[in-house]
Amino acid sequence: MPTISVDKEDLFKLLGQTYTTEEFDELCFEFGIELDEDTTEECENGERPQLKIEIPANRYDMLCIEGIAQALNEFLGRSEPPKFTLEPATPQITLTIKESTKAIRQYAASAVLRNIEFDERKYNSFIELQDKLHTNLCRNRTLVAIGTHDLDTLTPPFTYEALPPSEIKFVPLNQTKEMDGHQLMEFYEKDKHLGKYLHIIRDSPVFPVILDSNRTVGSLPPIINSNHSKITLNTKNVFIDITGTDKTKTEIVLNQIVAMFSRYSKVPFQIEPVQIISEFNNESRVCPNITPRKAEAEISYINSCVGLDYSGEQIAELLKKMSLSAAPSKTKEDIIDVEIPITRSDILHQCDIMEDAAIAFGYNNLVKTKPKSDSVVAAPLPINKVADILRLASSQSGYSEVLPLTLCSHDENFKYLRTVDDNTKAVKLENPKTVEYQVVRTTLVPGLLKTVKENRKHSLPIRVFEAGDIVLKNPELERKAYNQRNWSAVYVGKTSGFEYVQGLLGKIMQTMRTPWLENPKTDDRRGYWIEEDKENPTFFPGRGAKIFFRAVQGEEAKEIGSIGVLHPEVMQNFEIPYAGSSVEINAEVFL
Repeated sequence: MPTISVDKEDLFKLLGQTYTTEEFDELCFEFGIELDEDTTEECENGERPQLKIEIPANRYDMLCIEGIAQALNEFLGRSEPPKFTLEPATPQITLTIKESTKAIRQYAASAVLRNIEFDERKYNSFIELQDKLHTNLCRNRTLVAIGTHDLDTLTPPFTYEALPPSEIKFVPLNQTKEMDGHQLMEFYEKDKHLGKYLHIIRDSPVFPVILDSNRTVGSLPPIINSNHSKITLNTKNVFIDITGTDKTKTEIVLNQIVAMFSRYSKVPFQIEPVQIISEFNNESRVCPNITPRKAEAEISYINSCVGLDYSGEQIAELLKKMSLSAAPSKTKEDIIDVEIPITRSDILHQCDIMEDAAIAFGYNNLVKTKPKSDSVVAAPLPINKVADILRLASSQSGYSEVLPLTLCSHDENFKYLRTVDDNTKAVKLENPKTVEYQVVRTTLVPGLLKTVKENRKHSLPIRVFEAGDIVLKNPELERKAYNQRNWSAVYVGKTSGFEYVQGLLGKIMQTMRTPWLENPKTDDRRGYWIEEDKENPTFFPGRGAKIFFRAVQGEEAKEIGSIGVLHPEVMQNFEIPYAGSSVEINAEVFL
């Protein structure tokens, strides 16, 4: 959560009331933010007390004192949401995005704030908001970069281009020497503030640049602005350029800046729009777009989540405290229509609207009720109960439980087990970071053998087991794959016969009240049996079998796993110089 430092006296003046630390802390709690620190007692002579407030990371509108004051005043019912206007309605200034920008940062948005009245603290707040947005929403300028300029020093119309570094020459902000793109990169290489952003464009053959009609450089996003258009306390008209790799985020950032600081225009909340022309896709749009977004929420959903029995009108009154304009739908039952202002880009779903209604009602005011459903009482899943039974039975048989990773390499899952990938079972990672994590395992055996490999110097025999999930493909499912709980065990020693793991399997089946069937073709009771498997290459020829299980008397039996002596090549592939045998079953058949 970002922590915002605001001037205590200025904030209380904007709120129209002075609070004690305890009172303001309580107000913050009610609104869903947190007072982290009040520096009043730490201030020396001449220092102004600060309030350090933790803001939710998605509330970009509260990253400055202006936004915090506006939100709290609306919450307290002391002010109405601002009414933003565009003047003139038809933009007089254009920003043309050249096709060359497609190679690096192709999106841009812009606006103008006219007749701004800056003082030192307003100016600092303006700069700090940009820094907070750069760190937060803009992801350290990789997604979006903000440039602000004294419009009176530039000559519209503007262009946004991408040029070779040698062709870009200007005096950077707060410098006196003109530099080209290459020199600028060298100059700021060791700068602790700007050096960390150079990598974003340094290796590109072209750099993005904002130019006016005289080819005067306004900024080199995302690095630095030009000293020529530097904003000062005397600046009256502010030209804002937003560039980035994400169109939606460029417009959100622009909306936040103009929403917070258009209040200082001669006509409060009046914004001058800019026509954005994209040459590479023939698109033309007006920025900023101040039209509120439309959303719907179910009245019954809000009431059920918050524990209320409010009408649509009553919920609309609650949402008004959170800057949302709402009214019951005239065409749909149980629906409330909501208008979302440009300041609330965090509202994405009706659950966000429900949360705002709960905050406005007051979490402390929610009536404590007993759940009407037993489903909210915690209880272990049936499959976890089964897995715990299998763990206990395995440990009682002298086996140690291991917990390997769910991901493994493709070779470990197939080649090392002497099997072939037919692309019907394994879920593969699209962009694995290492060869060790390429697929989600389809069997527990590789993880057990890797564990034995790392512990092969321990005294023999080594007996390990795992009850865990594998993942298998199923194109008929929505997610195209599903988890399956398996149980598997491996016995490794100087000699490792079939009887070792078959005895363990018998113990497991006995624990699960499943008898051995000598003649499954004539005996149709619940039970299990094994049949020789001549096709499984993981096992030594003639030493592998399939495990069959009949859950209910008279039903058709299912193949639930495999058992056998592991092939010497399998042991060699996992660098285990001993013999081994394994057993693996689908534990979900016992549910």
